[in-house]
Amino acid sequence: MHSVTRREFVLGLAALSVVAALPARAATNHAVTIQGMKFNPADLAIKVGDSVTFTNMDAAPHTASADGGAFDSGQLSKGQAATVTFNGKGEFAYHCNIHRGMKAIIHVS
Repeated sequence: MHSVTRREFVLGLAALSVVAALPARAATNHAVTIQGMKFNPADLAIKVGDSVTFTNMDAAPHTASADGGAFDSGQLSKGQAATVTFNGKGEFAYHCNIHRGMKAIIHVS
């Protein structure tokens, strides 16, 4: 059986302090374009803490509204944008309240 020397113990503590000092992952802002009566991308994978900016490029107004009510961009006219931050894991299916056939999903892990 190997006993730990004082030097090995100190080196181990130093290594732990380096790992503990690593910065947290920076949040990312993802873009979803609303154009041609579609959300693009329609299937998006992001991490907890990331945000998504929905930008309407169509002449018609649109919304990005979660099926379960977790978020709602409100009505966006051409050129307007709304940003939503996702602070928990889950699957967030969403749609346009004005054009119900427009659907997409965000996967947060």
